[in-house]
Amino acid sequence: MVCALGASVCFGTATVLQAMAARAADTGGRDGEGTAFAVTLFLRAVRQWRYLAGLALDGVGFLLQIAALRSVPIYAVGAALASSLAVTAVVSARLLKVRLSAREWGAVGVVCAGMALLGIASGTEGDREGPSALKYVMLGMALAVLGLALLGGRLPERGRGLALGLGAGFGFGVVEVAVRLIDSLAPSALLANPATYALLIGGGAAFLSLTSALQRGSVTTATAGMVIGETIGPALVGVVWLGDRTREGLAWVAVLGFAVAVAGALALARFGEAPEHSAPHSPSRIP
Repeated sequence: MVCALGASVCFGTATVLQAMAARAADTGGRDGEGTAFAVTLFLRAVRQWRYLAGLALDGVGFLLQIAALRSVPIYAVGAALASSLAVTAVVSARLLKVRLSAREWGAVGVVCAGMALLGIASGTEGDREGPSALKYVMLGMALAVLGLALLGGRLPERGRGLALGLGAGFGFGVVEVAVRLIDSLAPSALLANPATYALLIGGGAAFLSLTSALQRGSVTTATAGMVIGETIGPALVGVVWLGDRTREGLAWVAVLGFAVAVAGALALARFGEAPEHSAPHSPSRIP
């Protein structure tokens, strides 16, 4: 749980640092749109130490996420990653001078309470390998998310952000499950394991889907879809097929904590992308 919460802190803080770099990169010159403008602003931002520090935190967060997924149930890690929105909100209030409403401060408290309940109730990771077909199902889902990301611009405008956000969530969920399905790090075993390709394709596709969702629709809608997609599905897979369990007699506490943490994260969905002027950089998540 310490690793999962550490990953949450890293991801949430990285988002704010990259937002600060993006703000500094926007020199206030002639406004523009499109790929060329976005690339120009990205190149300005990436030369700043805050952006590079954010990328470094993303890398540390990813390693902590992997360690957590190998030690505690998927449902606990998924809820912890969703709680990075609370970290972004608090750090934004401090560094970006973003004013949080009483409801949003309450949501931060709700997320913390949910994670505390999960920490009390969570057991160790399950010891099942799952059905052999599960690896191929994850690979198929990863390819489906990739197809959604590539065709995102052709989706109807109404509901596009939610669809792409859900797709991103499913892609990140594939990563969470795939990590558990990789039982050997030997090069030959990795190359022969469909879960390896599911992890790589699912993570990349999720990143593309989320980027497209944030560029083409509401940040709040896209992030809400992502939170739902990356928490509920992987949690069910972990419990049903991989043997994730809670401490003896505390299943109801885990369910309550999971629901409370995810509900609090959804209330903070507007922080899915760093507040204001963050469009030039990609969302601060490493698949």
